[in-house]
Amino acid sequence: MKITFLGTGTSQGVPVIACDCNICLSADPLDKRLRTSVLLETDETTLIIDAGPDFRQQMLREHVTKLDAILLTHEHKDHIAGLDDVRAFNYKNQDAIDIYSEERVQKVIKKAFSYVFSEYQYPGIPKMRLNTIPEHGFNIKNIPIIPIRVFHYRLPVYGFRIGNFAYITDANYIPEESKEKLYGVKYLVINALRKEKHISHFSLREAIDFIREISPKKAFITHISHQMGLHTEVSKELPPEIMLAYDGLSLLCE
Repeated sequence: MKITFLGTGTSQGVPVIACDCNICLSADPLDKRLRTSVLLETDETTLIIDAGPDFRQQMLREHVTKLDAILLTHEHKDHIAGLDDVRAFNYKNQDAIDIYSEERVQKVIKKAFSYVFSEYQYPGIPKMRLNTIPEHGFNIKNIPIIPIRVFHYRLPVYGFRIGNFAYITDANYIPEESKEKLYGVKYLVINALRKEKHISHFSLREAIDFIREISPKKAFITHISHQMGLHTEVSKELPPEIMLAYDGLSLLCE
């Protein structure tokens, strides 16, 4: 399975257009981050986790021409705002796109994109088929998905384990029963907003401690704000098995 980081950034913190810090003004492409999302591809199946405001740009950049499904971690706009742009894949596939989320998230989608679910179907609107994530796991074609319950402060959200790969964003607390589902994973993606402690996201130190507890072969930090610091400088502080992910980074999971 091929994994590509579509985006590793966040809307959290001062918007780049209003910030004159050296991180936001950096010429290093590794410091330029779109909203957090990841692409998973096998020979038969293509899916993404989360579709934020940069979804269209990310699909064009990575030349994605086939999409089978979208998994949603939670309902915040930086993770769902791009769903309107599934219409290009509707046209290509001549079918609705399967969206997988929990019921609470579906209620937000139906409100935010009410025109998609209205009785009168206006010509050209995007087509979405909402699917409720089963608590104990499910398959999307040939890909087995294990949902991992984590908490974004008080908001329950989903991470996912897919074979030897696990993906957790927007979390600062992971229950013991969820950790049990992560042991043995080879590749772990975990969020860390900045070095300082935050009310709803892991700090870099907290993420490192969690990675060491799970002990994967390789770990990647995502959902990174400009408050983290420059990519090259922060990378020097990390142990060799942990790296800051960056937009466009790809890896093959065994």
